[in-house]
Amino acid sequence: MEGATNTSPDLEPHKALVCLDEGQLSPFSQEWVTITKQERIELNYRANYWEAQHIRVKSQLEKARQEIILRDAKIKDLQNRLFGKKSEKGTTAKSEKGNGTPKTRRNRGQQPGSRGHGRTKRPDLPVVHDERDLPEDEKRCPKCGLSHVRNPALDEHSDVIEVEVSAHVRRIRRPAYTRNPGCTCNDTPAIITAPPPPRLIPRSEYDVSFWVEVILSKYRYGQPSNRYLQDLKDQELPVSPGTLAGGLQRLAPLFEPVLEALYCKQMTEQLFHNDETRWEVFVEIEGKVGTRWYLWVTRSQSVVFYCIDPSRSAAVPGAHFAGLQNDKVIIVCDRYSAYKKLARLAVNILLAFCWAHVRRDFLDPGRAFSELKEWALQWKERIGALYHLNGLRLEHWNPERPLTEQSDAFNQYHDALKEALQLMKDEATRVVAREITGPQTRDSVDREVQRDAPVELSKSAQTKQLQSLLVHWPGLILFVEHPEVPMDNNRGENSIRHPVTGRKNYYGSGSIWSAQLAATLFSIFQTLGLWGINPRRWLTCYLNACAENGSEAPRTIDPFLPWSMDEEHRAQFARPPTPHAPPAPAKPVTIHDSS
Repeated sequence: MEGATNTSPDLEPHKALVCLDEGQLSPFSQEWVTITKQERIELNYRANYWEAQHIRVKSQLEKARQEIILRDAKIKDLQNRLFGKKSEKGTTAKSEKGNGTPKTRRNRGQQPGSRGHGRTKRPDLPVVHDERDLPEDEKRCPKCGLSHVRNPALDEHSDVIEVEVSAHVRRIRRPAYTRNPGCTCNDTPAIITAPPPPRLIPRSEYDVSFWVEVILSKYRYGQPSNRYLQDLKDQELPVSPGTLAGGLQRLAPLFEPVLEALYCKQMTEQLFHNDETRWEVFVEIEGKVGTRWYLWVTRSQSVVFYCIDPSRSAAVPGAHFAGLQNDKVIIVCDRYSAYKKLARLAVNILLAFCWAHVRRDFLDPGRAFSELKEWALQWKERIGALYHLNGLRLEHWNPERPLTEQSDAFNQYHDALKEALQLMKDEATRVVAREITGPQTRDSVDREVQRDAPVELSKSAQTKQLQSLLVHWPGLILFVEHPEVPMDNNRGENSIRHPVTGRKNYYGSGSIWSAQLAATLFSIFQTLGLWGINPRRWLTCYLNACAENGSEAPRTIDPFLPWSMDEEHRAQFARPPTPHAPPAPAKPVTIHDSS
């Protein structure tokens, strides 16, 4: 029927439905319409414009979707770092794999029924003898009144450990002598007394012991200065902050010869551990925005050296290692670009990268993407196997022999270690090559939108980590041919931990000289710790030597350098200082009234 739409159910599905207007002999889709060329151009322009807008909006939506997925992964990772466990236990790894309940392990600490080590012996702790006797009425029999017989052989002793620190004034009496009336010598003074005690700071009433406590409290134990001043105030010794700061500024030059000796000693060594951390210095300098400086640490076998600098560039380690005296040295570090630039500029420096950082980088995408959890845990176990093989290898390593003349047991584990590393490299190379040579483009935007974005992002994170592994591979396997090089930089990071604790307590330094003094004392105390020297005894002896030298550094500092001491001298410095007890208070005098 003309003018109506054919709605017959017998209509074949592949035929298009057409509509005929009243009085029209053919469908409108077959009618010719005449438009001008200008109108055609405008219609094409509008069609192309809105099509491009549609494609653009879909692309923006897909990009926003991927950003949301990536941010969700970062949020999940940050939440895990903030609220999750701070270390990966073996039982945690098993449970994450879904292998059922983790294997039970024995409890930590002393086990029930095992043999203990007994009381800790303290042979160097001085003993102060005291006596606690019975009252007089209990020294006789309460019935007959006869006195008990004293028997020293049956005396009992009770040891109690006490720690008593108190501020006091030591008043030194110097007896005066006058010249004999019969003496006619012109060179004899009229009044003769003993010389006054040497002072660390001229005309200062504070003794060496005061400054030893101040320095150890802040730079050894991480206690803020105002907290120590409050402690002194509670002991009836109020000290102003200006007195403390001025005194430390006067003492800073005394430690410069020791710091120079530490640097010269370290430059003769071949293996170093480097790390850096932020350090706030609340001063304004030209060309520096903000208060963030950086504390750099370089640890070798016998010296731990710190330096403070406003920059985190390669110029800082470059200036430090400018005095190297060996043709080849190895620096164990993380993958920070400053160390890489240093190695490119200095041909005598080799970098050994830290496997602990690689392990962490594999675990981070495993936490962020559930698709990579199994993959990350497998790589974690493989890295743990490397540590195990290297530990077994080092048990049979003889440092006095070259690598080609080691024992058969060493060679066995050495070959197993090289094989495990080669398998890791081959797998990483295969995965990276497959991702790079795979299809990188899509036929249309619609296919781009329809792909699985989380899977693509997880594959990107996986490929990125394996690419980083291959890029840093020469530095990661340096420990194989150099068994003296550890697999990680834990020594450097452990050395920086103590200054970080101090930074959290007193927020950094208020001046440049204070920051440099902090780096100097960190260097001295950490180096003394490597040699097993008691820092309190060393600091007391050194400052006393400075006081006896007229408030100047000793003319020779060799007696205070650990590597210059003989075994007997070093053993003396390893013990705590002899306590200098305050004078006993005078007993009260009872005055009897004769009236």
